[in-house]
Amino acid sequence: PNLLAGCSMADMAPIEEVLFCWEDLQKALPDETIIPITYMNSIASIKALCGRNNGIVCTSSNAVKAFEWALTQGNKILFLPDQHLGRNTALKLGIDESEMLLWDIYNKYSSNDIHYGGHTVEELKAAKVILWKGHCSVHTRFTPKLINQAREKFPDVQVMVHPECPRETVDLADYDGSTEDIIQTVTNAPSGTTWAIGTEINLVHRLAGENPNKRIFCLDPMVCPCSTMYRIHPAYVLWALDSILYNNPVNIIKVDKVEKLEAKVALDRMLTLQ
Repeated sequence: PNLLAGCSMADMAPIEEVLFCWEDLQKALPDETIIPITYMNSIASIKALCGRNNGIVCTSSNAVKAFEWALTQGNKILFLPDQHLGRNTALKLGIDESEMLLWDIYNKYSSNDIHYGGHTVEELKAAKVILWKGHCSVHTRFTPKLINQAREKFPDVQVMVHPECPRETVDLADYDGSTEDIIQTVTNAPSGTTWAIGTEINLVHRLAGENPNKRIFCLDPMVCPCSTMYRIHPAYVLWALDSILYNNPVNIIKVDKVEKLEAKVALDRMLTLQ
């Protein structure tokens, strides 16, 4: 409905750089089986790359299942584009942070030798999970300092954050989980409980309105909304629907036929996860 809308996290993984990364990994690790996983917040061409390379798409709800599946298919994971969701998911599966590397597209080369995403071939061989250096600009605002401040103000507060938050924030929170997990946990909580939520502000406001018998507030008092998400406004949605109704559709997005088919392969794999 608004072509200026998007996702800053997805923008941190341009397809040209992702293709360079994939090609470099094949050169550096010819005897390894690397399974690419992309978060749903990514462009179609990255989903297609996963589809044609035995990879999969995931959401924050099924990221653990996607990792478990991937490790039955290969011995390494390339996770795009959110480093924090990838790291927190790997940690839940008992993968040590020493077995994870951050692929930095701005740190490819040294003066004497090629460094793959800022690493040597030996370091890549030792890694189990390779994380793309991307993040959600909203969720990285939620810090341990904010958790401590919430607990000082409300000693009985329970803190729940999204796994797109940095590891140190997730470690300090009482709970972490996907958007659906946050909704279910807070909705099913006893009356009179206090909740500090570390995720996008619209969801926090919605939960507060739907649960007037609980104290619910955003972990970050300086609330920073997702500026790109906010561009999807009801007025634009209505305009787009009216345009279809009157047989004059606007903002048509076309995806290459092969790319669509390959992306669907990765999405279908996700839908088969049990």
